[in-house]
Amino acid sequence: MRFFRFAHDSAFWRTLALSVCVASMPLASPAEPSHAIAMYGEPALGPGFTHLPYTNPDAPKGGTIRLSESGTFDSLNPWILMGNPVWPIFTQPGLLTESLMMRSIDEPFTLYGLLAESVETDDARSWVEFTLRPDARFSDGSPVTVDDVMWSYETLGTKGHPRYTSVWAKVEKMEQTGPRSVRFTFNTADRELAMLMGMRPILKKAQWEGRDFDKSGLMVPIGSGPYVIDKVDAGRAITFRRNPDYWGRDLAVNRGLHNFDVIRYDYFGDSSAMFEAFKAGETDMWRELVAARWERDFDFPAVREGRIVKSEIGNERPSGIMGLVMNTRNPVFADWRVRQAMIEAFNYQFMNMTLTGGKDARITSYFSNSDLAMQPGPATGREAELLAPFARDLLPGTLDGYTLPPGGDRAIDRKGIRAALEHLREAGWTVQNGELRNAQGQPFAFEILLNQSGSAMRSSAEVRQIVNIFVESLRNLGIRPQVTMLDTAQYVERTNNYQFDMTWYERGLSLSPGNEQMLYWGSAGVKATGTKNWMGMDSPAAEAMIAEMGRATSDEDFHAAVRALDRVLTAGRYVIPVSTPRISRLAHRANLHYPEKTPLYGDWPGFMPETWWQEERK
Repeated sequence: MRFFRFAHDSAFWRTLALSVCVASMPLASPAEPSHAIAMYGEPALGPGFTHLPYTNPDAPKGGTIRLSESGTFDSLNPWILMGNPVWPIFTQPGLLTESLMMRSIDEPFTLYGLLAESVETDDARSWVEFTLRPDARFSDGSPVTVDDVMWSYETLGTKGHPRYTSVWAKVEKMEQTGPRSVRFTFNTADRELAMLMGMRPILKKAQWEGRDFDKSGLMVPIGSGPYVIDKVDAGRAITFRRNPDYWGRDLAVNRGLHNFDVIRYDYFGDSSAMFEAFKAGETDMWRELVAARWERDFDFPAVREGRIVKSEIGNERPSGIMGLVMNTRNPVFADWRVRQAMIEAFNYQFMNMTLTGGKDARITSYFSNSDLAMQPGPATGREAELLAPFARDLLPGTLDGYTLPPGGDRAIDRKGIRAALEHLREAGWTVQNGELRNAQGQPFAFEILLNQSGSAMRSSAEVRQIVNIFVESLRNLGIRPQVTMLDTAQYVERTNNYQFDMTWYERGLSLSPGNEQMLYWGSAGVKATGTKNWMGMDSPAAEAMIAEMGRATSDEDFHAAVRALDRVLTAGRYVIPVSTPRISRLAHRANLHYPEKTPLYGDWPGFMPETWWQEERK
């Protein structure tokens, strides 16, 4: 499953998706339908729970919250690869459409019934069966039926985004087993599949009859969620209005959630424009991702006068990966020594001090900041056993341990430059008359592709500043890359088709990695378009570790598989990582509040605006 990491707005969530979890409890054997399902062990909340622990069941309803997005949109269908969609429909769980089960963000991976009143599976999780609630309704008042569920799953699995089609191939059979029940039988031994089948959006079949589902457009989709789309200003704004007749408002899983009457998203050219709009009072919340700015740039009148407050929210999730990714489909970056040279030339210490004041920690591996991260030094125990069959093909540092070079405190890191030149020499590149060339005299040339609207985690200006410093460093190696800025539509088109040499890359990872990892790192993504395997990696070892994660029946085996995968990814030297905040820094209107209990995932999909409410301070 996948989950979306946060940024200034829900656009941040586009870089994530719902994943599988692990808990250190023995495997349970459901003997009958249950209200919930956990990847391992029992759900934390029993069938009689009254509300999720990170919500305020007494939160008042009402008010409006104005949020922001960067870029633009041309589609209200986020479930396909085509188009530039309104991401809040997809990235805010349960906003417009709902799934059979709902995830708790206070547990690594537990699902509670939403559209489904119960779930049942066998010990091996070779099948899973869901029973719909009899009162489940779409916003137009029509019932949610098994026919809607089966149509949604088959349509998403055959015409939807690759995140759906890749999992659908593992479904052997889908069948209606009762008036309100549907069963999925799997053709692959993968314990996560029983969970994944509970997390697909359920759409109204009748609305799509006679229409091309795989075409983007601005048709307003009918969902069963607490909100309906009220207004659409194409490319500029979208407004969601709380449905007063929402069928699920009294469910325990919803108590304390969906408190605002209106949620509005305004679109801006880039994050700099978004921040200025926030300062001017045009939007109500800002996520600050740079510690130095958090301390430096929030001394404007609304803050001094108490109309804006600053909140810091912790979490226990992995760092994920963020930085400049190298496309190994380009022969220049196919050699790991060249990629290591790029990492050596990227003077991280100077970069971090210049941009963040050295306040934020560096990403040291894909799962850093969590107990899923690879440990320093050589692989040991089960982790080493899993990697042993692939030892001959693993890159240096995978088994023995890999550490990123620290860089220096000056603009030119001479030690890093010397190391980079040595790696390039070994790969057949030398400086000739001030320019890096190979034995055939061909120059070392590549393009750095950037989105002029920035990214979910960094503004366009920040990314460009990072790239400018890096480009200056590369000049010491005789390399002069071309930097190309594109609008969002062009950028998405090129990255979906891997038409770049190097670009900015962000991939959020959760405490419950699973099948989505194959979409991120699987070899099918070398050629199949629309995956997140932007680096073009083709690693049997990585795919074996992902498969092992799905087969694991214990906490220890799961951790070993993820840590082994983390080693393969990090030592693959595909991304030049930067720093990332370890907390969420949210500046918001003083009359916006959130519960005292912080969920395990912190500021994560399902937290803001779902758990927040509006109330004047007493």
